[in-house]
Amino acid sequence: MTKVNIKPLADRVVIEPMPAEEKTAGGIIIPDTAKEKPQRGTVVAVGPGKKDEPLTVKEGDVVLYGKYAGTEININNKDYLIMRESDIVAII
Repeated sequence: MTKVNIKPLADRVVIEPMPAEEKTAGGIIIPDTAKEKPQRGTVVAVGPGKKDEPLTVKEGDVVLYGKYAGTEININNKDYLIMRESDIVAII
């Protein structure tokens, strides 16, 4: 997990996506053009939450999120996603 110098606001979190799968379960190598966007990643920063709704995720949690959730950002040549906690579907 990488420490980022960004503090999300309200109920937003910053996620470092895990790399896309390189092979299928059967061992077939997936070409770059056919890889799906990753849907899991590690939370690297969390906002303070809303007044009546504290956040349930914390830094270091591995989470699942929607395929097209969040906004892609690039910090120090690393890609991250910033999204609302409600876009996260599960902690694994």
